[in-house]
Amino acid sequence: MVVKGNQAEHKISRHIYGHFAEHLGHCIYGGIWVGPESSIPNTDGYRNDIVAALKEIQIPNLRWPGGCFADEYHWQDGIGPRESRPKMINTHWGGVVEDNSFGTHEFLNFCELLGTEPYICGNVGSGTVEEMSKWVEYITFDGESPMANLRRENGRDKPWKVKFWGVGNENWGCGGNMTAQFYSDQYRRYATYCRNYGDNRLLKIAGGPNGGDVHWSETLMKNVGSGRMWGMSMHYYTVPKGWGPGGKGSATDFSEEEYMITMQKSLHMDELIKRHTEIMDMYDPQKRVALCVDEWGAWYDVEPGTNPGFLYQQNTLRDALLCASILNIFHHHCDRVRMANIAQMVNVLQAIILTKDDKMVLTPTYHIYNMYKVHQDAKMIPVELLVPQYTCGTRSLPAVNASASTKDGLTHISLVNIDPHNAVEISCRLEDVAATQVSANILTANELNVCNTFEQPENIVLKEFKQVKLKKDGSLVLTIPAKSVITVTLK
Repeated sequence: MVVKGNQAEHKISRHIYGHFAEHLGHCIYGGIWVGPESSIPNTDGYRNDIVAALKEIQIPNLRWPGGCFADEYHWQDGIGPRESRPKMINTHWGGVVEDNSFGTHEFLNFCELLGTEPYICGNVGSGTVEEMSKWVEYITFDGESPMANLRRENGRDKPWKVKFWGVGNENWGCGGNMTAQFYSDQYRRYATYCRNYGDNRLLKIAGGPNGGDVHWSETLMKNVGSGRMWGMSMHYYTVPKGWGPGGKGSATDFSEEEYMITMQKSLHMDELIKRHTEIMDMYDPQKRVALCVDEWGAWYDVEPGTNPGFLYQQNTLRDALLCASILNIFHHHCDRVRMANIAQMVNVLQAIILTKDDKMVLTPTYHIYNMYKVHQDAKMIPVELLVPQYTCGTRSLPAVNASASTKDGLTHISLVNIDPHNAVEISCRLEDVAATQVSANILTANELNVCNTFEQPENIVLKEFKQVKLKKDGSLVLTIPAKSVITVTLK
């Protein structure tokens, strides 16, 4: 392995470490929000344990209100006194009543509490240009206007700062079943009326392709272009058994073959980014438009006995390996990938946190975000790897993937060994990386399906890793245990 310190050029945007909270299952209600009257310890309705956990990993942005929910969400239902807000049926997720008690003020105040950037996804599918335009005005305008005055009536004098604005979500599917051409025309129309008020500057994100749909991305790049959008989204989920009627696969009960398929599908993210980047480079060689992978992660069958529309699943060491591997991919493409949002923050899909009444569990995926936060806004250092293959049946993948970065005089190298059986010895040549001290931490467990539960919340946690050495010739040597993630710190 070679770490090429003299070739550090592109910054790993901290926004690659973004998160996603949709009105789905218990992500918002019972997860983030319990209301100010709850017996669960809270600050103005926000769970204290959740707030503390999110501050610890320094989340840079939070996407809301969806997801598919965004394109049936009418923001004026979620402002004013909570007791008088209209109720609606959440037709996408479980057919439950949405009481709109968590709306614009609650979300933006939550972002302020966390010190994170809000990323609002506007309604193109069932909304109007006027509705979206007024939402921007309500949030960001400081002058005299009907919307700014309405905000003041609802208790907020000064506007909020909002950078990231999504113009629709999955408009090829649940966001309207549009064609690429029709959506690109709609995007131009809606985005025109998303105004910049005062010194607030919206970074507009177009609803981009599903997985490998390069026709959609080319149509957007050709018809919208870099002058009208800051970013283009892309969604891709890892679904071990696919989307068919036979089920997606269990979150905790899986064979090694299914694990291998999961990793193979996850690492396909690299190929998808390359395909879309090639298209984007044709129309935007200066790379002004960001590729925003604002929905990604593992999607399994729900936990037995839970509402199938709530998408509640457990989270194991497999998910930690998946998460770290994909973050490494994002690092390698940080010249184009400048935002990403794992789905989702609490109690939904590949959640970083699970809650049950007043209890909270940090998942293995959470611990990866805690381990990898050192890469936020650091310069990516290219790495070369020559490693053995991990083979299962007829399938084979490189056993180790890695990324490295430098910031504030520190160099960090993150390595993932996906082989569940064999440790891998690494000898790393450090080119133009001056270091006299080394330390490391590790996330691993005895089995791939180990998870944290409410009864045993620390089955898998970050631990110090001492089996790493700096040799006199300046090289780094370590043996990465099977099925583990390690981050090395050099200074």
